[in-house]
Amino acid sequence: MKIRILDNEFSVCKLENLDEINFNDDFLFVGKTDEEISVVCQTRNLPKNYLECENGWKAFRIEGILDFSLVGILAQISSVLANHEISIFAISTFNTDYILVKKDKLSKAVYILEQEGFEVCH
Repeated sequence: MKIRILDNEFSVCKLENLDEINFNDDFLFVGKTDEEISVVCQTRNLPKNYLECENGWKAFRIEGILDFSLVGILAQISSVLANHEISIFAISTFNTDYILVKKDKLSKAVYILEQEGFEVCH
């Protein structure tokens, strides 16, 4: 399986409201529930109205379009990284999955994934 490292640096934030979100950003993930509004965005486009924020994330994208019948891809990647004490933040879209790791764990994550047979592209 091919995984691509994205060049961007990301932030994971909890927001007060949606007012300052740059919906024209190339990468933007919004989650809204009855308890919170969360976003994952490029750090350079961080909304100023965040309540809490965690910076310093890098992302991998699973290349290609994943069929909904596929089982365990995200579980396999997260297990491999968890076994090496690398936590992740996972996001799924209609087409594929994104796995975020802290910037200081990126090199170790790439090495581990390659050792497990994943093709990691830059």
